[in-house]
This record gives sequence, structure tokens and C-alpha cells, in this order.
Amino acid sequence: MPGVGSSTTMTTKADFSEQEWDLIREAPVDAGMVVVTADQGGMMRETLAMGKAYAEARAQHGNSELLDELVSARPERDHTHHHSVDELKAHAVQTVRDAVALLESKASPDEVEDYRRFIGSLMDRVARRHEEQGTAISDKEQAAIGEITVALGASGDASS
Repeated sequence: MPGVGSSTTMTTKADFSEQEWDLIREAPVDAGMVVVTADQGGMMRETLAMGKAYAEARAQHGNSELLDELVSARPERDHTHHHSVDELKAHAVQTVRDAVALLESKASPDEVEDYRRFIGSLMDRVARRHEEQGTAISDKEQAAIGEITVALGASGDASS
């Protein structure tokens, strides 16, 4: 058996309340939307890239029931109307932080890392979908990815 060792049961959607599951589902989409809105242009292609990231994850995963259940449905955007990109970003950062904290309290460290990795690869795919001024990822997109990465806790200290 690859990986975990001590834990034979995997975390699934059933381990969460409906509200908790909504939070876990919302965080990757919010993270992607922060990247989509970081720079002008390419919104349609970048949004499609988010859907493709979910489709690829469905095809690739299998080691994590949690991720399999997460990507089994199409990404649904939170239709809250934010008054600015900064408001959207603040909401997304908090959602990602809350989702990771929730997973850390209920899931295995490997599952939490898989979730972080999924969000990171989703953001990267979205950013690379539309070139900004000849570069794959613009400075604004890179800054947005950096903020979400800090919220994910993947780069050490997540305090800001």
C-alpha cells in the first residue's frame, strides 16, 4: 500500500457537514478566480482551464478519495458579488485558510497535502492558459498565486 501506513481509512465527503463540504469545494474555485481576475484578458480561456484542471484531476487521482469526491463534480463558482478584486481576493484567501484548517482537523497529512497540491496546480494551469505580454504567468498572476500559496500554508508560515 503506498503512502500512509498507519491510517487505513481515508477521509471522504461523509466526514464533513454540508457546510464544511461546501467550504472545501469553494476554496479551489475561489483560488482559481483570484488568478483569473489578477490580470486583464483571457477570462474565458482561464475559466475553461479551471474546468479542465478538474477533468484532469478526475483522470489522474485515485490515491485520495477526498480529492476524487471533490473533483467528481464540475467546479461551481461562488456567485457572491464582490465589490472589487481586492474583496474577492480577501474572501478567497480566508476561504482557502479555513478549508485547509478544516482538513487539517479531519484528514490525514497526505490528504491535506494532496488538496494543497491540487489548488496549486489549478492556479498554475489557469495562469498559464492566457499569456500576458509574452510571459506565461504575469507578475500580477504570480502575486495572486503567492498570496493563495501562503494561505494554503504550503510555504511555511501562513501568517500575514
